[in-house]
Amino acid sequence: QVQLQESGGGLMQAGDSLRLSCAASGRTFSSRAMGWFRQTPGNRREFVASINWSGGNTDYAESVKGRFTISRDNTKNMLFLQMNSLVPEDTAVYYCAAREFQVGSDWDAAYDFWGQGTQVTVSS
Repeated sequence: QVQLQESGGGLMQAGDSLRLSCAASGRTFSSRAMGWFRQTPGNRREFVASINWSGGNTDYAESVKGRFTISRDNTKNMLFLQMNSLVPEDTAVYYCAAREFQVGSDWDAAYDFWGQGTQVTVSS
């Protein structure tokens, strides 16, 4: 079992930077791939970024590539999402997720554990 808790969301302006954090419980964090997804009202969760168990392999949605960076600290059971050059279209609830496998995925159904989410709002 893994429990995840996101933090760091807030109200931002276009062009700002923001760093989201996800604290994970349990001793298996370092063996799991992790992901960030986001969701807006009326829409399904959208893939943002994923990272493999070691942090050596990452993947990004085209819409955030070059602006967002996913990283992890396995010594502290932490996952991060550095978001730069924010735009209003980045407004969403952001979720971190963990899966049983070491390799990341852009498919939300591939993840087994989810946090409660943190709201990010970007004004123009």
